[in-house]
Amino acid sequence: MKRFKPGFLLWFVPTIFLLAFFLLPLGTIFQTVVQKVFQEGLNTLDLSVIWKPLYFTFWQAGLSTLLTMAVGLPAAYVLSRYQFRLKFLFKVLTTLPFILPTVVVAAGFNALLGPNGWVNLALMKVFDLASPPIQILNTFGAILLAHIFYNTTIIIRVVGSALEQMDPRMESAARVLGASPLKTLFEITIPLLRRPILAAALLVFLFDFTSFGVILLLGGAQMATLEVEVYIQALHLLNLPMAGLLSLIQLICTLAISLVYLRVIQGTSVSISPRLHGEGIISVKTWKQRLFLGVTLLFLAVLILLPLGALGARSFTRLEADRGERGQFRTGLTTQYYSELFTNPRGSLFYVPPIQAVKNSLIFAGAATFLSLLLGIMAAYAFQQTGMSGKWLDLLLMLPLGTSAVTLGLGYIILLSRLPIDIQYYPFLIPVVHSLVALPFVVRTIQPAIVSIPPTLRQAAAMQGASPWQTWKEVDLPIILRSILAAAIFAFTISLGEFGATTFLARPEYPTIPVAIYRFLSQPGGLNYGQAMAMATILMVTCGISIALLEWIQKPGQKYL
Repeated sequence: MKRFKPGFLLWFVPTIFLLAFFLLPLGTIFQTVVQKVFQEGLNTLDLSVIWKPLYFTFWQAGLSTLLTMAVGLPAAYVLSRYQFRLKFLFKVLTTLPFILPTVVVAAGFNALLGPNGWVNLALMKVFDLASPPIQILNTFGAILLAHIFYNTTIIIRVVGSALEQMDPRMESAARVLGASPLKTLFEITIPLLRRPILAAALLVFLFDFTSFGVILLLGGAQMATLEVEVYIQALHLLNLPMAGLLSLIQLICTLAISLVYLRVIQGTSVSISPRLHGEGIISVKTWKQRLFLGVTLLFLAVLILLPLGALGARSFTRLEADRGERGQFRTGLTTQYYSELFTNPRGSLFYVPPIQAVKNSLIFAGAATFLSLLLGIMAAYAFQQTGMSGKWLDLLLMLPLGTSAVTLGLGYIILLSRLPIDIQYYPFLIPVVHSLVALPFVVRTIQPAIVSIPPTLRQAAAMQGASPWQTWKEVDLPIILRSILAAAIFAFTISLGEFGATTFLARPEYPTIPVAIYRFLSQPGGLNYGQAMAMATILMVTCGISIALLEWIQKPGQKYL
């Protein structure tokens, strides 16, 4: 009788977890759609509801990807090749948007360009206008701008990493043979970066395709993508079969995109040769280089700093009356919006103080981090010990990453409605959903560190009589500890900002920070708006600290994208 290898046992728990909490909810959606069609026919579903969000989803994702590439490629070249002061600061700054939750991004653009934003308030004061002159919220332009802000990090990380690995001597040889810088770029550099660029573009398209918070908060229901339409059909119209059909269509699309992405990254490699440290780094000397560097950095600073700065400043500034407030009110700097987070001004039994949302998010994030680390470490070791192909591992990991969080949330609602589980226990599943989102990033962060451990170290420990547990504790853990810490920070931050699935599972008495921000932004009055800005600022600062720790913890060359 054959004995089971340890790797198969390590795969058992993650596999059961994915089957129970990922594939089963998705299967429930499909079963609902098939049952509805089988019982009542396809004509009972209004198929005209599908085409408009489907077309808009592809259109906005495609255009957002093209614009993001136009911004991200020059930034990737500058940050990977040019040597300049404040380079580390710009690397941290350009990584921050990807970590930020969508509600924070939406709140930042709302604080900058919204009806009560700084730009509109300044123009109204200068030109004595009665209404805001800039109406960018609930427009297509707001969606595009937020997507560029949000996903430029992906281009910088993926393409910039490939640029850092590329042997610069090939470019130097082309220049020696008389090729101009432009000809070298198009005939040497870009062909070598073709696959990394395509991989980055597909990843950006995938994130834009499954975008939810940005569309809902900045575009509105009138610009519904598949994600937003699922949300509307499920929670507003209570049409679960239609929501399930839309989810099925989106899942098929995202799975196809994920498979193409995995096919591309299998060959995402560039020529790497032994080289001196710093080789290929360009010292800025000519006026053209200075102009290119200056324009790129200025654009990045404006794109990233203005919304985030506007958000922080707005959380400390009182510019309008509270809801129902009449007569004169004071404007200027205030800490009221932060102090109000701790109070229940009307003493309502049904009101949850915003600080409780912070506590809930911290508890959920802690549980999700522990769960994703446990499963991620097991999966990373199982991959090494069982020798499974990278293709199947990547496919397994990309399934939760490429699946809509709204679709997953809907699957839980349908599944739980058929089980004898009281609705008050739904929030306990929030850490499970968050860990599903974080798991791919955790494995991709930890697995390279595990692979780097020399087998001879484990063999030496075993020869000295160490048990498998002692070997892991004394040999493996010190080597992979930094990667585990980086993965923990990443999982914690992802959980804090998850919005899509949480909107389905969170109860009114157990809101999270993103859900509370969305509720405050949806209500009129200066106090509600200010509290939304305050909570978004707290989340932004937390994410900023997290990304600084990530940059400090991660080893050179280690990436989490």
